Amino acid sequence: MILTPLIWIALIIGMAFNALGVIGILRFPDVYTRLHADTKATTFGSIFTSLAVVLYAAGEYLKNADGQYAMLALHTVLAVVVLCFTNATSAHAIARAAHKRGHKPAQAVCDRLQEETQP
Repeated sequence: MILTPLIWIALIIGMAFNALGVIGILRFPDVYTRLHADTKATTFGSIFTSLAVVLYAAGEYLKNADGQYAMLALHTVLAVVVLCFTNATSAHAIARAAHKRGHKPAQAVCDRLQEETQP
């Protein structure tokens, strides 16, 4: 079947995004950059793994003409749409709560020129 390699490619890309998100959560210094890594990985990882599910459902629907595969694809697309909205909203809420609690971003840029000009 022609969709099998596309399903595997989508799964590998989704797993790669999720793995990079985990690495970002472990390596980034503050809540804001960790949140950025987490939301990007969750969104894109879920989109690509869901794409694999939709491709699988489309292939099975074309073989069997069974309505359950069409419903599987529809539910998967609906879940991705909801995830995209709720992921951005929850990331904003977490960042706002961290800011209100006084969490400052880690110093990411070292300005050597400003250090030299100060007395």
